[in-house]
Amino acid sequence: MMKKYINAIVIILGVILIDQLSKLFIQRSMELGDSIKVIEDLFYITSHRNSGAAWGMLEGQMIFFYIMTVIVLGLLVYLFMYEAHSRLMQYGIALIIGGAIGNFIDRVLYQHVIDFIDVYIGTYDFPIFNVADSALTIGVILLFIHMMKDFISDKKEQKMKTK
Repeated sequence: MMKKYINAIVIILGVILIDQLSKLFIQRSMELGDSIKVIEDLFYITSHRNSGAAWGMLEGQMIFFYIMTVIVLGLLVYLFMYEAHSRLMQYGIALIIGGAIGNFIDRVLYQHVIDFIDVYIGTYDFPIFNVADSALTIGVILLFIHMMKDFISDKKEQKMKTK
């Protein structure tokens, strides 16, 4: 039975490891607010802390984040074990679990999340994020693709039944 989950476990542990090692590197090698230009006007490594959710929303609400993370992780594990029949859905959920745990570790240890990926889109400075946030986003995109594939497949089946 465990063999069925090995790829997802590798993804989860890989996301957590890369996320935590990258954050440790930022903590140890940069002062808060320091920025390193990687690609001018596009990509910087900037040491930043976020005590809220995406874009700093709900700043300082750690108890809320702890409770929500545990609930969401429980739901995701359930979905993975009982509803994730395709690899796309399994990998999407695994990325979300890894990202959620990565940021949860920060919240428990530091009461904030360590962010450092600073991207400019034209003149817009996109909110600074981290590896866990990237995994969460990619996971959600994979789940969306899975749902769209299911929707299209269902529509094709309905069309075939009406003929």
